[in-house]
Amino acid sequence: MISTTNVSLSYGGKKLFEDVSVKFTPGNCYGLIGANGAGKTTFLKILSKEIEPNTGEVILPPQARLSILKQNQNAFDDYSVLQTVIMGNQRLYQIMREKEEIYAKLDFSDADGIRASELEGEFADLNGWEAESEASTMLAELGLPNEMHEKKMSELDSGDKVKVLLAQALFGQPDVLLLDEPTNNLDIRAIQWLENSLLNFKNTVIVVSHDRHFLNTVCTHMADIDFNKLTIYTGNYEFWRQSTELNQRLRADQNKKSAEKAEELKSFIARFSANASKSRQASSRQKQLEKLDLSEIPVSSRRSPFVGFNPDRNLGKDLLTVENLSKTVNGEKVLDKVSFTLHQYDKVAFLAKNDVAITTLFEILNGRVEPDSGTYTWGITTSLSYFPKDNTHYFKDSQAETLVDWLRDFSKEKDESFIRGFLGKMLFSGDEAMKKPTVLSGGEKVRCLFSKMMLSGANVLILDGPTAHLDLESISAVNEGVRRFSGSVLFTSQDYEFIQTVANRIIEIDVTVMDDQTLTYEEYLAR
Repeated sequence: MISTTNVSLSYGGKKLFEDVSVKFTPGNCYGLIGANGAGKTTFLKILSKEIEPNTGEVILPPQARLSILKQNQNAFDDYSVLQTVIMGNQRLYQIMREKEEIYAKLDFSDADGIRASELEGEFADLNGWEAESEASTMLAELGLPNEMHEKKMSELDSGDKVKVLLAQALFGQPDVLLLDEPTNNLDIRAIQWLENSLLNFKNTVIVVSHDRHFLNTVCTHMADIDFNKLTIYTGNYEFWRQSTELNQRLRADQNKKSAEKAEELKSFIARFSANASKSRQASSRQKQLEKLDLSEIPVSSRRSPFVGFNPDRNLGKDLLTVENLSKTVNGEKVLDKVSFTLHQYDKVAFLAKNDVAITTLFEILNGRVEPDSGTYTWGITTSLSYFPKDNTHYFKDSQAETLVDWLRDFSKEKDESFIRGFLGKMLFSGDEAMKKPTVLSGGEKVRCLFSKMMLSGANVLILDGPTAHLDLESISAVNEGVRRFSGSVLFTSQDYEFIQTVANRIIEIDVTVMDDQTLTYEEYLAR
């Protein structure tokens, strides 16, 4: 178990937490949620004692082992893959190293023998004889075969490093496991492995994730950061969302009824307080008015944007024909004779082990990159709007002084109130609309790009990772907007629910087209 007592923290005058006292108990998985900037990652750092709170303390039993998913992929470059996993249990790894040093001595003394005996006992208590086997099994299940286990971490690509660090975090069944965005950069098979591992995990897990399906699958509780407090709710993310929305509606209805009752009582008091025959009733109404609870509903830190795309014209039957597209990037062939045909109303999820393949394909289809060979032809009725993985050039090179000016450059209608309306839909209201484009956060840039796309009137959307940098509320809004869209969509995403609710067709590319089926994501995974 891990708990906090009266934890408070402020940054630069901004209060993140105030008097947070909670207990996270064994056998449960807690999804830590909150708006962007609410302090989710900061709270994990407080729990791991990487950050000291302004007040209060974190309580972890003395013998309990806490494990964290490391974020620095290059921190273990000098170690082998197997060593890196075992280092998840730091004490076990230290014992293994000390044993090796003692047994390697040429002048092995009696004191060395006593120390070696002590280490062997602790080694056995920590299940050390099974350590390498356990680590190897975890790596193999994550798709890293035995021949990779003795490689240096520096030899692995980014995706494989993430898998090793994930195995490191779970190695040896720690008492408390802290995971910050563990599904980022994982393929679906690795995510399924993680889900199964957490479902069978007997101790305490606290996880930050923007993957709604993942939270629904693994979480027994939600730990919600809002109103500068942390409140724990029983149930997964979907249960929390539905129950809190219902609670807000009920409280709003109650306040509305209270306000209406107050107006009725005030009216009676005003009419009859001077009337002797009605004075007793007026006095009674006055007491009722004083007892009414007219407390306001707290204003949540969460805000949900509105995302909706309205195409200017309908699509014809012919959407896109791709024939034998090939492309080499930095000496590696990422596309080889890729061919497919898309039709009206297709909403296609593109899947690949190598994200560069899909990004390159989308860049080619948008005319930004030339293929080495092959052709593609868009139907004559199509108009495109593109959400790129790297949106830097839209903002870094912008000469606009404000977001209003920035968005006006992409709009046929130049009226400021019209432009502000679209920015308002994406949560840039009031002074927010006057921000400089060059100072936006990652999430703000994404919301700006969706404002631009909503103005385009396009009937084909190409989306390369559209939920990156967004909070759960914004992800849900984008998901719903794309699902409702009457045109066609080509997209890639790591968000299970996004793919499942939007796609009616799956195309898998591993240099060339490996699979192309008209089915849902669930059906694809089942196959």
